[in-house]
Amino acid sequence: MVIARSAMLFVVAAFFEIGGAWLIWQGVREHKGWVWIGAGVIALGLYGFVATLQTDADFGRILAAYGGIFVAGSLAWGMVADGYRPDRWDVLGALICLAGMAVLMYAPRGR
Repeated sequence: MVIARSAMLFVVAAFFEIGGAWLIWQGVREHKGWVWIGAGVIALGLYGFVATLQTDADFGRILAAYGGIFVAGSLAWGMVADGYRPDRWDVLGALICLAGMAVLMYAPRGR
């Protein structure tokens, strides 16, 4: 149950961070305006809050592990929102990042 909760929090955090960055990108690069930018800033703030809900108390470990989720999530977001088609190297890189995340977060520790 602890791993499922942690994984769910990572997914929610990724939604807010990647979504927030995408909204700002749309507001600035695609000229959609300040409402999009403002929504992105709010989403990024929510990401920062969600990240604090992980049960592990080590900030560095949480953010380092989250990096793997961010990489894979960014590719997935690009596929859904922008029609991006990752190649096999993108997929391999994302899988390596996810494996690293799993080792960082869920490896047994002798604490």
